Amino acid sequence: MRRLVRGLAVLALAVGLAGCQTVQGVGTRIERAVDKVMGSKGQRLDPWENWNRKVFAFNEKLDAHVLKPVATAYSEVVPAPIRTGIDNFFGNIGDAWSAVNLVLQGRFKPGIEQGMRFAVNSTLGLAGVLDIATEAGLEKNSQDFGKTLGHWGMGTGAYVVWPLFGPSSVRDSLALPVDWQVSPANLFDDGSKRVLITSLNIVNTRANFLRAGEMLEGIALDKYTFYRDAYLQRRGSFDDDDEVEVLVPGDAASAPATEPAPTVKKPADPAPATAR
Repeated sequence: MRRLVRGLAVLALAVGLAGCQTVQGVGTRIERAVDKVMGSKGQRLDPWENWNRKVFAFNEKLDAHVLKPVATAYSEVVPAPIRTGIDNFFGNIGDAWSAVNLVLQGRFKPGIEQGMRFAVNSTLGLAGVLDIATEAGLEKNSQDFGKTLGHWGMGTGAYVVWPLFGPSSVRDSLALPVDWQVSPANLFDDGSKRVLITSLNIVNTRANFLRAGEMLEGIALDKYTFYRDAYLQRRGSFDDDDEVEVLVPGDAASAPATEPAPTVKKPADPAPATAR
């Protein structure tokens, strides 16, 4: 569930580009942003592109026929302030997990700040429905177990798209079971309540990105590439390192493979046939 919500969250990038410009202007800026990374590091981290595109197409059809219609009806019935309160509630639970991960990363000061943020919103903010902490200067610092693994040196690994869960990577897929254990749904022992909370979280998140989704639909753009590169950028996979680590076994290898990234001053030389 958390990965599906993350996958939907990449649509927020389109909103940030929107501003006061026309849709055409937004399309130009998005295309430039995608061109900046397309075919380079993003492509290298996507060795399973053929499979990923098929799963992406499946998820798109599921969204178009199920999730989007439900989210549209939901947004028409539920007022925006209530949807914001629901977002804050789920986000407050996420802040507690973020605080734990910051401590696990050895970042104690930010971890304490996130703990204070959770405490303030849980008490003064009516169990997190109101985001009092942000107004008090305690900014959100979202962390999860995947980022904790990355902090201690585990590479991002190959990009992968899972049915229902959406964009992920080898590292984030390994972290998924841990993150799931602290998801809002697992606060309840009753199975029906878990389903209800999970569904509410997904539908509410999708409803908040309806406008951004419609904007992307109207842009002549490879949506798969946009989602992939936006996800990898947000997960910190495009650092200014000389090498990109890909945790994918080759045809006859089991060790992670590294490949030099192209530089701006000098184009990368084509790889010898024997190196493939």
